[in-house]
Amino acid sequence: MKKPRIFIDGQAGTTGLQIHQLLANDGDIDIVSIDESDRKKEHVRRQLLNEVDVAILCLPDDAAKDAVSWIKNDSVRVLDASSAHRVASGWVYGFPEMHPEQASRIAQGRRVSNPGCYATGVIALLNPLIQRGLLAPDTPITVNAISGYSGGGKAMIASYETPSNMMPVFRPYGLNFQHKHLGEMQQHSGLSRPPLFIPAVGTFRQGMLVQIPLPLWASRVATTPYDLHKKLSEHYENSATVCVAPLIEGTAADSANINPERFNNTNMLEISVFGDTASEQAVLMACFDNLGKGASGAAIQNLRLMLGSS
Repeated sequence: MKKPRIFIDGQAGTTGLQIHQLLANDGDIDIVSIDESDRKKEHVRRQLLNEVDVAILCLPDDAAKDAVSWIKNDSVRVLDASSAHRVASGWVYGFPEMHPEQASRIAQGRRVSNPGCYATGVIALLNPLIQRGLLAPDTPITVNAISGYSGGGKAMIASYETPSNMMPVFRPYGLNFQHKHLGEMQQHSGLSRPPLFIPAVGTFRQGMLVQIPLPLWASRVATTPYDLHKKLSEHYENSATVCVAPLIEGTAADSANINPERFNNTNMLEISVFGDTASEQAVLMACFDNLGKGASGAAIQNLRLMLGSS
């Protein structure tokens, strides 16, 4: 049986390198490589993009759009790790756990867009609750999140790993309210307006926490922390990659293992619900690896579905 041929366009970047490393020992696929001297030659890339079974794009947004436009061979399928097509018509959003039918949509998709890391956490927390009517689509949502510095790519990694640089322990950013993940957060969560999103970078290489505080007393939908936890548990009960921790209430939260690096080098995402019934407050939290389930791990999961091997 002929092995599927895979070309990673942008293999030199952080996500591309990780995808290549994860696939390197897979004897069931054939990774088509490009010489370093040809990496920026358009005609060479065009040729390779039209000769493979699946093209994985690990490129800046504009370059990813160009690469898609160069593909004239209708049999070539595309998995785009950029943010260029995450809300685009005709593209399947690559979060298999989002809906019961999503994995089969990805498996059949010709054009699949890999989710953003922060968006993965936000959608994992909100989508099941909005789908099931526990949160109204117009609920005002605030998202506080922190990622390891590897999420910023090679330049940020170099700045944090240069010994002479004194980098801040905690650095908020995206305060212009224009973060590129906002569109997919809104569309794929089911929100009618984008959330107020405040990301930050920490002085650890990889790992991520996404937190959503919910003042349930202000909600138009009568919901308790128990309701939130029950619906999230039901939604993910058969998932191999997303798990829901037991409900954490009151002083029990003081002993919770809130560590953004906890699931590093895995494709796991853990959801936690912290709640207080008396004050009608809750916090939803997602913990995962920004390079795993938040990037290359998710890409491998989607590729497996597209190849019919998962």
